[in-house]
Amino acid sequence: MYPRIMKSFCSVAVLFCASMSFSQAEFSAEVVNDKRPDAAPTKIYFGKDKMRMESANRGDREGSALIVDISTHTTTALLDQQHVYMEMPQQMANQSRPYDFFRVHDVENACSDWLAQERNKGGSCHKVGNDTVNGRSTVKYEGTNAKGEAGTVWIDPKLQFPVKWQGKNGDGGELRNIQEGSQPASLFEIPAGYAKFDMRGMQHR
Repeated sequence: MYPRIMKSFCSVAVLFCASMSFSQAEFSAEVVNDKRPDAAPTKIYFGKDKMRMESANRGDREGSALIVDISTHTTTALLDQQHVYMEMPQQMANQSRPYDFFRVHDVENACSDWLAQERNKGGSCHKVGNDTVNGRSTVKYEGTNAKGEAGTVWIDPKLQFPVKWQGKNGDGGELRNIQEGSQPASLFEIPAGYAKFDMRGMQHR
């Protein structure tokens, strides 16, 4: 049971490790992975200080979701088929940290936020200039992390959020079907009838 649960929530989280940032605006969107353009997109929702990442129930993979509280740096995983939720241990949450990867406080001067990240110290960053992605105005940046790995990101000034990103080995993706507006509070709450799953206890056993 435990490996299936981990596989389910990791399949949602892996798309976001190289692209997430702190967002002021409320919106929803679909994340499309460049390497799997035909796969069903992952849905994301942003509230004022919370984020939800959601994958559909497809074939042998059950539906799952991650709810991140940006203000408290806590992450909760939901497994729809089993009606359980898991409060992820801090160490595991830190490995993905979608809410902390690239906070954009000033879209026109985002390099300072990039270079302040521990994994990017000693790297480089420069603003390429204005660009358009799927009809939305963006500011394009190129940079390298501490390992010298290059990446490019397109940040939407209205969302204060990357709407497209490209990394090493052709890894990348973009946001599509962006819908701006307030998000229902229920999206960021544990559904009624879900039982708590003890992840630490399962690891020990």
